[in-house]
Amino acid sequence: MGAWGYGNFENDDALDWIYELEEASDTSAIVAALARVTDESADYLEAPECCNALAAAEVVAALNGKAASSLPDEVTTWIKGKAKPESALLAMTKRAVGAVLGDSELKELWEETEHYDVWRQTVEDLKVRLS
Repeated sequence: MGAWGYGNFENDDALDWIYELEEASDTSAIVAALARVTDESADYLEAPECCNALAAAEVVAALNGKAASSLPDEVTTWIKGKAKPESALLAMTKRAVGAVLGDSELKELWEETEHYDVWRQTVEDLKVRLS
């Protein structure tokens, strides 16, 4: 896992996903990232998809006026002038975060570290900001 911290943008996958976000003028990149972990046909949630979904969830929280204390500059720039998320997107985002906290490779990888509790709290904080 290419992570240097427990924050939702502190990994290579999330930072790479930001390029997809920057290319989109609407929420299509967000919906696509969330769909990869909420698709009920998925057998197992791989870590890269989970990282992307958490990054997308952070963008949704920011659009909803409840941004993390620090966002990448690219995300801050992208959200300027964008509308608040619709209720369907918020619901999908909450499901995605719950899925990552459920049975996912990302969760398993963090459970193997001494920082699992801090990572989990970070993701739980995101859930609260999406409420």
